[in-house]
Parts: sequence; structure tokens; C-alpha cells
Amino acid sequence: MAACFSSHVLLPVFLRNYMSILSNSVKKRTLTSCCRSTFYKNNAYWFCNSKKSRKNLKVTLTQNSKRQHASASFAKTNLKEGPTLKEFIAKSTVGESQLKEESIIDNVSYLHDSDFVGSGRKVYFEVYGCQMNTNDTEIAWSLLQEKGFKKTNNIKEADVVLLMTCAIRDNAEQKIWNKLDYLTSLKKARSRGTSNPPIKIGILGCMAERLKEEIVERNKLVDVVCGPDAYRDLPRLLSTTNSGQAAINVILSLDETYADVMPLRINNTTKSAYISIMRGCDNMCTYCIVPFTRGRERSRPISSILEEVQSLSDQGIKQVTLLGQNVNSYRDTSEGVDHAMYDERTLQETQMSRGFKTVYKLKKGGRRFSDLLHRVALIDPEMRVRFTSPHPKDFPDEVLHLINEYANICNQIHLPAQSGSTQVLQAMRRGYTRQSYLELVDHIRAIIPDINFSSDFIAGFCGETESDHEDTVSLIKQVKYNVCYTYPYSMRQKTKAYHRLTDDVAHDVKCRRVTDLVNAFRKEAVKLNRAQIGQQQLILIEGESKRSQEELAGRNDGNIKVIMPNGLIPSTSTGRYNNRGMQVGDYVVAQINDGNSQVLKATPLFHSTLQDFHQQQRRQQEDIAS
Repeated sequence: MAACFSSHVLLPVFLRNYMSILSNSVKKRTLTSCCRSTFYKNNAYWFCNSKKSRKNLKVTLTQNSKRQHASASFAKTNLKEGPTLKEFIAKSTVGESQLKEESIIDNVSYLHDSDFVGSGRKVYFEVYGCQMNTNDTEIAWSLLQEKGFKKTNNIKEADVVLLMTCAIRDNAEQKIWNKLDYLTSLKKARSRGTSNPPIKIGILGCMAERLKEEIVERNKLVDVVCGPDAYRDLPRLLSTTNSGQAAINVILSLDETYADVMPLRINNTTKSAYISIMRGCDNMCTYCIVPFTRGRERSRPISSILEEVQSLSDQGIKQVTLLGQNVNSYRDTSEGVDHAMYDERTLQETQMSRGFKTVYKLKKGGRRFSDLLHRVALIDPEMRVRFTSPHPKDFPDEVLHLINEYANICNQIHLPAQSGSTQVLQAMRRGYTRQSYLELVDHIRAIIPDINFSSDFIAGFCGETESDHEDTVSLIKQVKYNVCYTYPYSMRQKTKAYHRLTDDVAHDVKCRRVTDLVNAFRKEAVKLNRAQIGQQQLILIEGESKRSQEELAGRNDGNIKVIMPNGLIPSTSTGRYNNRGMQVGDYVVAQINDGNSQVLKATPLFHSTLQDFHQQQRRQQEDIAS
């Protein structure tokens, strides 16, 4: 199955404008042809998914090389007759209508606008991996619905099946390959029916970018491969597959944030939502594939994020989680450093946590994460605000004081350590030592005494010794995390570890070390959770418990799951006779009765609001202090 793509869509906007403007004369069209040929030479080769196609393309490019250079030389001598600088500046005196007309993408002979329309075709989404993938799915769904597609929750009635994939670990990718085996049989069964249109199968997200060629070649029945920065191109890619060809677009962008796309929530039964505030990562940890699958860091404008938060608040959403691969390195430069809103503080270099460093040059200017967090918290005092996933290096005191000051910013921080060994941290290129990490933990607790910590740990990284492993176990015991995620190391291609280090820890050793880390975490987490017995906590109801319809599940401020019996409870702390049931999205004050390492058990007392509960807590603390 041959892969195809349209260079008209993939060309940068400025280059398309350039070629369109130049197309008014024969001499200028020569330069246009040269620019297009150069783009094909640099990019088209990688989108031919068969060896024969790549060979033929390479021969063609070689044969045309001399003619292209001659054309470029000819065009260069005539540039004085070409466009001026004004024609490339958006705010120049050139008529806007003229620029808009000339920037329109050239028509593709075999595709028409009507081909991009969904015409009621049903799309089924399946999401794997992190919260960013959930948000990406909502972006993709928004773009497809705009073109007339419909969503279905039944995979067997779907016309298009899209898998949002993860490439962080090999186990995540194996789940996708297994799912593709099932979809292959489903597609073949559908093709035997004459009345039903053929199913289109698409791979989206990080795995699409990482294994683009293998996905098309190995399975042969995947129709669309779309990377994290190409969701706008999904309608065109699906249209291209009508001719029986696979369509691929995995080009990474330096500026795509989907700021103008309002995500459509996939799950309308929950009162929680994810908001992507930035994309990509610049940290280049040696084990991590993210910079290669999602590209460089770029942040959404604050105005776009606030608009989305306000929209979610209007819909009755009670909790938002701000998302990013390195969320607290957020830096909005969309309004320019000379704008009046910038003060001396925002023009300074990035403030690093004490004892931390980074592999890249510190960045200047822009509105930082503390500015965004502050403005988000002000939109709706009854909406909880969380954020993930941060890097320990980016925790200035402004962020910590905001968490301590605002009741709706949750007292919970995800602080990924990855290892407790300084030697391993150095090999991972994390930019800190064990000691500097512990000092940051102490500093955070000094500002926010009741903070809840969660963390990530990798077991069996390259060169990790038993002594290194014991350092990680001791770190978990010393910090005492409320939530912990542990994984055996899985080497990823393209990473620095893949090229420079050796995956020399046996798989069974990795698994045993993961078990050690889990046991160490659970031992401390049980103590933390049982220490909360007798406390009254504010719980946000999420829905029925998975184990019993007679119980409800929710989460406290520290993001710990709380299970409680369902039933009628007073509407307020004083409303003894005005009882009502508990619904998804309700705030309920509950008394903790028991707990283990994973969940708390509680008795619901009465309904409340977020602000009322915290004011009551504050008064009680003042009474105790006096």
C-alpha cells in the first residue's frame, strides 16, 4: 500500500505565500518550481513507504538536480524584479484581500472541498496513555465534527476508528499492535459486506510519529498515520484514503498549539476536564522520547487558555487540570516583550529551583506559569485547579505561595524524581542531585505544610546498580509520597540513552526492583492515609464506585480516591431536615473512617461549597491558635 501526501498542505505558510506571489511571471514561476523541488527533495523521500518508491524518487531528484540549480541561479539574478519586503509583512500597506487570496492553498486535482466533509460518517476513538492524549483526542474530535463527522461509542458501527497512541514505553505500544490485529479482522469482515463502506483505521499521536513507516508496512490495513501536530490535516488525510492509499502526516511544528480550537469533551458524564497549556519539551532527558514525538516547547497564549477555562466553568465543570509535558515551564510570549503588560519581573530569566540546572540556555521574557495559574484560579472560585506534569527545576516561590493562598488550587504537587541515586540522575540528565531534590521537598513543605506529593520512578535504568536502587527505595521512604507511579525502564529509539548508553539491567531484575519500590511506597502511604482518620475533608464526587453501585467515589484535595456509601445527606451543615442525594460534581464534606495505601473510606456528612468549607477550616484553625 503506497503512502501519499500533499506538499501543498505541508509547506510552511510563508513559503506558500511566497510561491503564490511569485507565480505572476515566468521568471518568478521558475523560482517557485525550484522552491517546490527543494521541499520535495527534503521531505517527500520520507513519505514514500516502499523501497521501490524511495529509489525511484531518489533517481528522479538526482536527474533534475542540475536543472533545479540552473533555475535557482536564473531566478537569483532576477530577484530585483520580484516582490518587496512589504509583500511578506502581515501589517504592510498591501491590500489584505490580495494577500488572503494569494495565500490560499492550490487546488489538488484529485481532492475537492466536498471530499473533506464527513457526511455523517461515524468515528470511534480509543485513547491510550497520558492525560495529554485525552486532550489531543478532544482536539481531533472538535476538528472532525466541524467537518460533519459523528461520534460513536460502538466500535462495530464505526466508519472510522482512530487510536490515540502512546510511545513512552514498549508495553504501551504492544497494546496498540494487539488492537490493530483485532481491527484488521474487523475491517476484513466489513469489506465482505457490499452495503457497508470500508472501515478507515487511523493511528494518531506519539506512536504515529515514532513508527510511521512500520505502522503502514507491517499491518498494511492502516489508512491514516497522523502525528501530534497534524490533527488539523485529519479531514484531508481521511479523504486521501478514498483512493485506497495510506495517508501520512507526522511533521512536527515549532508553533502549533491548537490555541484556536475549542476541544469537544469525549466523556460528558464527568465534571472534570483537561486543558493543554503547552506542547513539547526541551529538557532532553536521556530516557525520554517526548522531545522526538512532540517536538520543542511552545506555549498557548494566556487569553486562549482563559477563554477555555471560562467556557468549561459555564458548562458546570468543577475541576480543570492544566496539562503540559513540562507544564511549569510555561512561557507565553504571544504579546511581545514590549507590551505594556510586561513588568521587570517577566523580562527576567527563568527562575530555577535551588540546586537545579538545565541543558538549554535560560529563557527570557513572557508571562510565566505563576501568572497563568493566578488568573485561572480567579475565574471560578468553586472550580478546583490542578496541573501536571511539572519538572522539579521549575518551582519558583510564586507558584508555591499561590497554592497556599488560593483555596481552589489543590494542595497537591506531582514532583517526578525518577531515581533516588545522584549517579543515575546524572545519567538520566535530570539536572539535579538527590540532595537538591530533598531540599526542594523540604522547601515546599515549609511553605505548604499540608502538601500532598506524587512522583514517578523508573526502575532498572542503564547502569543502575543495587546500591543505586536502594537509594531510590530510601528516597521513597524519606519523602513519603501520597501517590507513586513506578515503571521498569524501556529503552526508546532516538533517545540519547539509545545512542550512548547500554540497557544492561535484566528484565527480571527491573521487575523485582519495581516491586521493591511499590512495596516501599505502600508501606508509607498506609501510614499517611490512616493518619487522616477522623478528619473532615471536602470530596468532589466523580461517580459510582467500580466495585458497588451502592457506593460513590470521589477525590479529596490531595487527589486521593475516597469511597463512601450512597444516600441522602443534608444540603448544608445546619440543614438537618433538607436532605438530598449526591450527584457527580457535588462537593460533599465527609469524615474519614479508614484507609489503605490506595484509597480512603469515609462517611458523607453534608453538602458544601469549596469556599464555604475552606472558610470553616480557616476559622477552626484560628480558634485552635487562639
